[in-house]
Amino acid sequence: MSTRLGVDVGGTFTDVAAFVDGELRTAKVPSTPEDQSRGAIEAIDVAELEGSSVEGFAHGMTVATNALLERRGARAALITTEGFRDLLEIGRQDRPSLYDLTARRPAPLVPRERRFCVRERMGPDGVIVELDEASLAEAVESVAAAEVEAVAVCLLFAFLHSQHEQAVAQALRERLPDVHVSLSSEVLPEFREYERCATTAADAYLAPRLAAYLRRLAERARDAGLPAPLVMRSSGGVIELDDAQREGAGCVLSGPAGGVVGAAWVAEASGFADVLSFDMGGTSTDVAAIVGGRAQTTTRSSVAAIPIGLPMVDVRSVSAGGGSIAWADAGGALRVGPQSAGAQPGPAAYGGGGEDPTVTDANLFLGYLEDGARLGGSVVLKRELAQEALDRVGASLGLDTAAAALGVIAIANAEMVRALRVITVQRGIDPRGFALLAFGGAGGLHACALADELGCATVLLHRAAGVLSALGLAISDLRRDYVSPLHASLDEVSADRLERAFAEMEEGARGDLSGEPDLERLADLRYRGQAFELTVDGSEREALRERFEQAHDRRVGYRMQDEPVELVAVRVVATVGVPKPQMRAPENEGSAEPTRRRAWAGGAWSELPVIPEAALRPGAEVDGPALVERPDATCLVAEGWHGAVDDAGTLVLERAR
Repeated sequence: MSTRLGVDVGGTFTDVAAFVDGELRTAKVPSTPEDQSRGAIEAIDVAELEGSSVEGFAHGMTVATNALLERRGARAALITTEGFRDLLEIGRQDRPSLYDLTARRPAPLVPRERRFCVRERMGPDGVIVELDEASLAEAVESVAAAEVEAVAVCLLFAFLHSQHEQAVAQALRERLPDVHVSLSSEVLPEFREYERCATTAADAYLAPRLAAYLRRLAERARDAGLPAPLVMRSSGGVIELDDAQREGAGCVLSGPAGGVVGAAWVAEASGFADVLSFDMGGTSTDVAAIVGGRAQTTTRSSVAAIPIGLPMVDVRSVSAGGGSIAWADAGGALRVGPQSAGAQPGPAAYGGGGEDPTVTDANLFLGYLEDGARLGGSVVLKRELAQEALDRVGASLGLDTAAAALGVIAIANAEMVRALRVITVQRGIDPRGFALLAFGGAGGLHACALADELGCATVLLHRAAGVLSALGLAISDLRRDYVSPLHASLDEVSADRLERAFAEMEEGARGDLSGEPDLERLADLRYRGQAFELTVDGSEREALRERFEQAHDRRVGYRMQDEPVELVAVRVVATVGVPKPQMRAPENEGSAEPTRRRAWAGGAWSELPVIPEAALRPGAEVDGPALVERPDATCLVAEGWHGAVDDAGTLVLERAR
């Protein structure tokens, strides 16, 4: 018996998806925030998997994300070129709240008293001022006195000439062998000083916390007879444990990336290449676009207001999950989030001591979830507790319980639609040509309403929707991303120079990855004078310009055929595939008749049919309004929607024309 295993740790639940001899097995347990590694192993135990049979174990988590959000990373220092000590605070001129006179940027990850300088200067052509040994020795002693866990090193033009950074790193490692050192020339060898410095600082800030967590997980896995886990990176592929421990900034979207990979795979199995993935979990909702079967990626993103210049799946996250708390603001308006009840104490309906109403409480009161239903094995939903919590917030706003619950759902939906429009309309993508693939425990409850708002005619709900991020981990390929700066006019750069740049990265990829990797060539291009680049695939000059202009036209709405195009950097994506089983619906034994449940539909209380998983054989049809209960996920099929289960086990819903 062979098993491929994926474990995804979320803010509320920890999910397991495993292919045992090609058959899918799933489990869900409450997360353990005090030590997420414990919950990960407990989930594997619940799934009754034999450790000795597991050939591959991939893991996604929120450790790095939470460390940034909660500012609970390592105590870090920064060494930079003399005169650039305040780069992290100066940042860019853009402001997230342009007209808010009271808005303040979040504090830098490294405070000013732990930022130190060395006298040196590199330019585009190499050394301008040699590294001053006295200033280096002084900076190293200052770092030692600061008693830090990690140091970020970011010197001018180190992305082209890294000699001085390497010398600083050597001095730090000799003096402080137990301190983690992050070099900008290794973390992000690209131009743009602020983004390179911010990303390197984030890497130093996160790496010690991530490494400590992964060591605990590896120890628990070894004790359980499991192989060392592979770790999902933000770019949508897994890497080996030792590499992940050194790459804190590369794992900030570890969990969401697994969901997008899983969404692309199950959508392809059902014949859909253009899909919007909609992952609604307990704490947040993550959305992303999959175009032509491929997840869209970006190198210009930020997490918790910290720029991260590394390749990552282009995910938009909003604080509208099942555990998002509803509250009344000072002006008497109903609000939802960003605060979340999380796994502890959880929504009021969990009976864990939470008293604030959440999106889950609203769905339960409205009948979309069953009173007494069991979630994650140990959580039992109690409608009475949900109603009491909704009554409290409703009373403060002059609303009855149903109106309060409907308001909570409407506000959460509005937040999620806004996020979906960011990754579609603002990216030059028309959502009306895409299917909406809903997953996460709560995704199916909101999918039809969101699809109506966006104009999507199709909604997909896979049978593993409740644990789809874990499923994506189980089938994820090994992946490494490489970048090399190459700033030149596209018309003037020689084919030989381009080929050499790609070949050097490809040689490094073959050394880093076992087996023969699949190699993809990419290039960052822009019109001369622009402040942003677009990444397109290919390595031939003639094809690159056309692909760039097509991408520019789609993203910005125009092209400038008479303007020169600049090459900024070249990239290589190297992947080694893992075995992937054929996705097929199980043969359900026996049959199950639909039941009925009182729920809100069409502006009134109604008795809606409730269709259990056992009745969802391939070809089974569903007409809305109805509730479909799949393992670990429920779908509200709205009035005017009709669908059927396909051979891959996906419920394909179509909106009536």
